[in-house]
Amino acid sequence: MIRVLLADDEAMVRAGVRAILASSGETEVVAEGSDGREAVELARAHRPDVALLDIRMPCLDGLAAAEEIVRTVPGTAVAMLTTFSEGAYVSRALGSGAAGFLLKSGDPYELIAGVRAVSAGAAFLSPKVARYVIDEGLRGGRLTREARARARVAALSPREREVLGLVGVGLSNPEIAARLHLVEGTVKAYVSAVLDRLDVRNRVQAAIVAYEAGLVER
Repeated sequence: MIRVLLADDEAMVRAGVRAILASSGETEVVAEGSDGREAVELARAHRPDVALLDIRMPCLDGLAAAEEIVRTVPGTAVAMLTTFSEGAYVSRALGSGAAGFLLKSGDPYELIAGVRAVSAGAAFLSPKVARYVIDEGLRGGRLTREARARARVAALSPREREVLGLVGVGLSNPEIAARLHLVEGTVKAYVSAVLDRLDVRNRVQAAIVAYEAGLVER
């Protein structure tokens, strides 16, 4: 079972999300919070596989809570769940170390798939958010961004570039291991090395580098 911490200041939203996750038969909500500070404390206490956080919450917003959880509970993957898809929220969420960005207006399957993906070490963006990230990458200074990304990727070994390309298309560690005929522990080591060498915080940021460097088909 995937153990999930759910934080949202609206009890009805939490009930709906809990019901959707329970319907998958593979997810258990082990703790619920109504503000960002409580979410951080619950993450430290329960060490869930995934922390699913709303953005606008009292005491501490979800973005600040995400940064704190990523910093202090490294075994917990963070995904944002919100009605807000403005660029400022997306950029800050990805910069905070969140591995997923889901919209409450999305299909329930997106929620289940997103939680499953981030719990497996992959990244997941709702289609609308993914479109925003791609559009931003294509808008303004594209050649400079591509050149910079290619220079960063050039420092990787051939196998590390291969792994980065598969991270870029959203594959989890087990999926990459199957594709490359490697054991999962080896893939995990490669992914960690790639993140370190690219100086990025998570798989979402690495995927953006892979896209800009041309490792992912456009």
